[in-house]
Amino acid sequence: MKKSLHWLILSLSLVAIGMSAFVYKVLVLGYPTMAQQEEALWTVQARVRLAPRDGPVKLEVQLPHRVPGFARLDESFVSKGFGRTVADDDFSRSARWTIRRLRQEQTLYYRAEYYADSRQGGWTDVPDFPDPPELEEPFDSALAAMVEDIRSRSADIESFTLQTLKRLGGADRDENSALFIKRITGPESRVRVARQILAGARIPSEVVHGIRLEDNQRQASIEPWLAVHNGRRWMFFDPEKGSRGLPRDFMLWWRGERPLAVADGAEIADLRVSVRRANVASLDLAGQRARSDDSMFANVSLLKLPVETQAVYGTLLMVPLGAFIIVVLRNIIGIKTFGTFRPVLIALAFRETELLAGVVMFSIVVAVGLLIRFYMEHLRLLLVPRLASVLTIVVLLMTVTTLLSQSLGIDAGLSITLFPMVIMAMTIERMCIVWEERGPAEALRDGLGSLAVAAVAYLAMGVDSVRHLTFVFPELLLALLGLTIMLGRYTGYRLSELGRFRKLLDFSGSADRGVG
Repeated sequence: MKKSLHWLILSLSLVAIGMSAFVYKVLVLGYPTMAQQEEALWTVQARVRLAPRDGPVKLEVQLPHRVPGFARLDESFVSKGFGRTVADDDFSRSARWTIRRLRQEQTLYYRAEYYADSRQGGWTDVPDFPDPPELEEPFDSALAAMVEDIRSRSADIESFTLQTLKRLGGADRDENSALFIKRITGPESRVRVARQILAGARIPSEVVHGIRLEDNQRQASIEPWLAVHNGRRWMFFDPEKGSRGLPRDFMLWWRGERPLAVADGAEIADLRVSVRRANVASLDLAGQRARSDDSMFANVSLLKLPVETQAVYGTLLMVPLGAFIIVVLRNIIGIKTFGTFRPVLIALAFRETELLAGVVMFSIVVAVGLLIRFYMEHLRLLLVPRLASVLTIVVLLMTVTTLLSQSLGIDAGLSITLFPMVIMAMTIERMCIVWEERGPAEALRDGLGSLAVAAVAYLAMGVDSVRHLTFVFPELLLALLGLTIMLGRYTGYRLSELGRFRKLLDFSGSADRGVG
């Protein structure tokens, strides 16, 4: 009982550890589960061209900070001759450049790379309730009347904000809202007026600025949006459309009424924000993300190995999958083979020749080698010299097959030298022994079973997604090991044995009906 419990706990633990690591790498680090998968990497750039004036120069540029829905992969600054500091707090982030004297026009750059990441949530700060604005008449009375009317038509802060934006957009227009609509001269003023009305209802709000992520934008437009806190979280509203929620292609840049760039001692001759999209491999992006998060998976990844070593492990990690397939086919289905893992090595050889050509070549070499092996039986050789002779014959047969393939223009025959020669020789020797001990039918059945298992293993190991999963997520081999251990104690009927016991089952059923 204790041994059974130990076996079950061990197998389940291995499966749990392997799958947990797999899920963590997929959901947290973003490793792709499909080969050749790509993601969008957005490069955003702010370029400021300064014209000189007298005196020291100070330039402050607002930087993206805690961008909902996006994560920063990398950033860089270009500012020759300037001193630079980055100020970062809970509410804002900015770069500050300084220089004693600017003698000629100079261009400064800020560049960052961002990718979509749903794990990046919004802001977490909780603002204070604002004081009601002090307005001159008749605006003060109109504000009080609007707040009272909108509150009666709304159920919560979200619906109150939507009703406010709807009125400022011209819908349900009355004499009170008309006064505030006259103050709207553009997007910035629309947000400013909306915030006044929200402040009249003691609702915290903030103006935020962002850009649309569209490819090859040389001059991206800065759009002001409205952020409102409902007591639990921040909500974002499009002041022009009067809708809630940030679009997927909208990236918040900074919050507050400060302009994007402010210069002291120099004149901003040109300010331009540009956007460019690049499609990068999701696997490369996940590796960079893991390194930026200082994850241990970034340090133990097979992707850090040299390319030629990666190619070796790309094949090596497929062997346990082939072994698991053999376990299922032998222990559950009941297919007989020559040896335990010999079909896996044959399947690996099929990857060089393709399946059909590999099966034909394997059959030809084994058949001819088997005939020669029967002839050698009359020589009464000892085991080791006999195996060495069979190996030599296999090499000669492979050489002849290759030469014939080349003369016939068949390229597949040129890869036959990559077959495991020792495995071929042992297969011939084992088939000959089975032929003599249990008859030709048993030998042919085991030989065909070996070919069938090798073909199934080849097809499974040849799937691109399977190769990708085993290489990028080698921890899945722990789960495969756990499943193998589970099957290791299976002692029930094999599927191939059901036919042998069908008559017994029919007899038992007839006996039961007779008794009834």
